[in-house]
Amino acid sequence: MKKNYLILALVFIIAAAVWYWESSDKKSAGQLTEGVVGEKVDGDIPSAPAPKVNRYAPSFSLDSLDGNSSYEVGGKRDKVLIINFWAAWCGPCELEAPDLKDIYEKHKDKLDLYAVNATKFDKVREAKDFVKEQEFVFPVLTDPKGEVLDMYKVGGYPLSLIIDRDGVIRHRIEGVIDREQWEIYLQEVMES
Repeated sequence: MKKNYLILALVFIIAAAVWYWESSDKKSAGQLTEGVVGEKVDGDIPSAPAPKVNRYAPSFSLDSLDGNSSYEVGGKRDKVLIINFWAAWCGPCELEAPDLKDIYEKHKDKLDLYAVNATKFDKVREAKDFVKEQEFVFPVLTDPKGEVLDMYKVGGYPLSLIIDRDGVIRHRIEGVIDREQWEIYLQEVMES
C-alpha cells in the first residue's frame, strides 16, 4: 500500500515539474505559444535557439558536398534561407527536388537555399549522383556525423525550414508540399 502511494506521489511530482517547465518557458517568452506552420505568434522570440517555428535557428557550420566550401547558419542574414534536409534514397525528396531548384532559380536574389544531405545515413557517391541528376545549383552540404540532423530533430525526409533575415524559423515543413504553398510561405517571409 505504501509502495502505491510512493509511486503515485512520484508521478505527481514529475507531472508538476513538466508543467512548471513548460509554463515557465512560455512566460519567459512573453506568453509566446508554440506556433504551427504559418501561424503568426505575438510576443518576443525566446533567446534560446530551438528547431521550432518562431524560435531562432540553432547555429551550425557544414562543409559542401564537394568539400571546397563551408556554410554557416545562425544569426542575422542578408537573405531569407531555406534549409532542406534530404537523402538520395528518399523518394519524396526526389519528388520535391525540381520544385526546390525552381524556387531557388526564381528567388535567388532574395533567398539562399542549403540542401543538407543526411550523410550519416546516405552514401556520398549516391548523394553526388542525385545532385548531378537533379542539376542542383544551390549549395549542398554534408552532415557525416548526423549532428545537425539531431540538433534540428529531423525524423523524416524531406524536412525544410524557412528562416527569416533575423535568423528566426518561420515555417517547418515536414514532407512534400505543393509549389503554390511554397510560394505563399516564401512571400510571407520575404515581405516581412
